[in-house]
Amino acid sequence: MAILSSRRRSAAISVAAVAGLAAAGVGFAVGGASAGTVSGSLYRDPGSAVVRWVAANSGDSRAAVIRDKIASQPQARWYANFNPSTIQSEVSSFIGAANAAQQIPVLSVYEITNRDCGGASAGGAPDLNQYQTWVSNFARGLGNQTVLIILETDSLALQTCLSTGELNARNQALTTATQTIKSANPNAKVYLDGGHSTWNSANDTANRLRAAGVQYADGFFTNVSNFNPTSSEANFGRAVISALNGMGISGKRQVIDTSRNGGAAGDWCADDNTDRRIGQYPTTNTGDANIDAYLWVKPPGEADGCRYTAGSFQPDLAFSLANGAPNPPTTAPPTTNPPTTAPPTTAPPTTAPPTTPPPTGNGCSASVAINQWNGGFTASVNVTAGSAAINGWAVTVALPGGAAITGTWNAQASGTSGTVRFTNVGYNGQVGAGQTTNFGFQGTGTGQGATATCAA
Repeated sequence: MAILSSRRRSAAISVAAVAGLAAAGVGFAVGGASAGTVSGSLYRDPGSAVVRWVAANSGDSRAAVIRDKIASQPQARWYANFNPSTIQSEVSSFIGAANAAQQIPVLSVYEITNRDCGGASAGGAPDLNQYQTWVSNFARGLGNQTVLIILETDSLALQTCLSTGELNARNQALTTATQTIKSANPNAKVYLDGGHSTWNSANDTANRLRAAGVQYADGFFTNVSNFNPTSSEANFGRAVISALNGMGISGKRQVIDTSRNGGAAGDWCADDNTDRRIGQYPTTNTGDANIDAYLWVKPPGEADGCRYTAGSFQPDLAFSLANGAPNPPTTAPPTTNPPTTAPPTTAPPTTAPPTTPPPTGNGCSASVAINQWNGGFTASVNVTAGSAAINGWAVTVALPGGAAITGTWNAQASGTSGTVRFTNVGYNGQVGAGQTTNFGFQGTGTGQGATATCAA
């Protein structure tokens, strides 16, 4: 899969313009703002390239860092191959696994005709009629629960290779694709290409979005495979939203790719750049009413096409991005501030203290979701604290006969078959009351029927 080599950095927005936005109070929201319209845990793809690499290379000196800071996180599943006969079943399988885990999957559609203007990630459907057939089959696999769709990165920001007729046809194709997906699954959230904050201007971006049917979508995405700071992308997104509002298109929101924007800026190509870092961990709890999610759309460690083939997973790139980055949070922050209430006008009644101490909580619980394939499986295990916070947990998983564990992430395992005990690692042992953390493992044989119990 060749993903996104073209990250043009046309500085269409001046420093003065961005400074003006910041002076006007348009900035990266923290604290008081409410979140966007998407809520829930994002789905971690157990079949991603980084998860498979970690499972196969547990003895590698880089594996622990890559496992804990990249493989542990939800990332987008890319659909970039023209496979109209199998795409429905592929999507349905992925969506089914996410639904079983009660988490929100992120799917990146990268199939538009003449994608990347013939660059290192060239490809896509042979023509737009066949593209619509592919999209229709794709949409039929989406189910009916919430999914996030990143629709055709670079399709609007990069148009230099298209004639006027080709551009009009692409805009119509994107409009139809959006409507097809929304019709198949009304709970799908569809986002169109917004480029990034140092490419096209906000007004130009808004005009391109309108021409491509953003009025039928949920909003737009920015910074995919790029490195601009989240604050700059949020400022840019607000300016795009303001421009859309001025066109009579309201209610649109942004998602930002934070997979590689935690370090220095500079040339876009990360294959030859070692000062990059992973950015904010993926979440729908953005604290910003204009931003639905911070996502890892471009999987960290997958190349841009400079030193390595575009889209190939490279452990040295992954390690460079993760090494020195903070550990992921164990629980998500609240989506809104707690409500405030007026003080009572009279003193509250007093009651005698209880004669016995209150309960200290009900420990923890665990649930396991299995993604099975021929000869092997991955398991995603949720650990949920009871009515009191916990500091350290142990989960016992009873595996079916013949199953054997070959790799584990976000936990330490004792044993590989039969009854296996998993304990927390340093950063995910503390879990707030009613909150959930997650770990996983990969194995051979059949995982179906595995059960999990938790003790804290």
